[in-house]
Parts: sequence; structure tokens; C-alpha cells
Amino acid sequence: MKQRLSHYDDRGRARMVDVSAKPPTARRAVASVLVEMKPATRKALRDNPKGNPLEIARIAGIAAAKRTAELIPLCHPLMLSHVDVRAEMCKNGVLITSEVRSTGPTGVEMEALTAAAVAALTVYDMCKALDKAIEITRLRLLEKSGGKSGIFRACHQV
Repeated sequence: MKQRLSHYDDRGRARMVDVSAKPPTARRAVASVLVEMKPATRKALRDNPKGNPLEIARIAGIAAAKRTAELIPLCHPLMLSHVDVRAEMCKNGVLITSEVRSTGPTGVEMEALTAAAVAALTVYDMCKALDKAIEITRLRLLEKSGGKSGIFRACHQV
């Protein structure tokens, strides 16, 4: 059977996927992103006069996950049962990991990716006065479970 993109109808028009016939199942997705910055920026991170960028990024990521359907036009609005965003210092900058859970007829991959992306953008916003060359890289889905397609795990974890 030929695979096709689910967000297009037979005539090639964009559409929201109809999930009304799908049974609700427990869904989980984990995403990550790396915010790369200069060593001097990493050292100054915790002394930021705007507040702790990692904590503010964490809260921004949680809020973003809850609003994914408002940002990505064909995403379904979902009742999320859990969102966790972790931002931690690493060798090259800040590693952000998000985890989203829900029980429903469609997955939460986009919510996890949105949480990680917005948290990364928040770190950039909080630190741009020190380093405009900050790079946001490696945004990706690490894991997902639930639904017909089952379990996915990325080959290489960050």
C-alpha cells in the first residue's frame, strides 16, 4: 500500500485529519533541542538581570505545548494530561527536553516539539543581549508511544 501525507486529501488540498473514528489511547512524546552559545554566555546565564533564563524557558515551553493548535493550523486542540520541560546546561549551551502526555485519538508529537522550540527561543530572547550568534539546533522527536503506529525511538539520543 502506498503511503501518503495524511494532511492532504485526494485532490491535494490541505485538510485536518479526521480522527473521530480513532479510539482514545495513552499518548506520549519526548522532543529535544540544543541551544548553542559561546562559553562566556553560558557562564553569564544564571546572572541574567531578566531572571533565570532556564526557568523562564521551562514555563514558556509548557505554555506553548498547551497552545500548539493555535500555532500550527492543522493540529487538533488536545486536552493534555502532562507537560514537562527540562532545560539544563551542557557543554555547548543548553539542552532542552520536553515530554507531553495525553489520552486521546491523536498523538502529541507536535506539542512536544512546540514546547522544546519555544523554550529554546525563550533562552535566545533572554540571552541575546550577550550573544546574538546563539544557534538553535537539533530540534527533533526522541520518542513517541501510543496509537496505531506504536513506539518510535530516535536512533541517537542527544
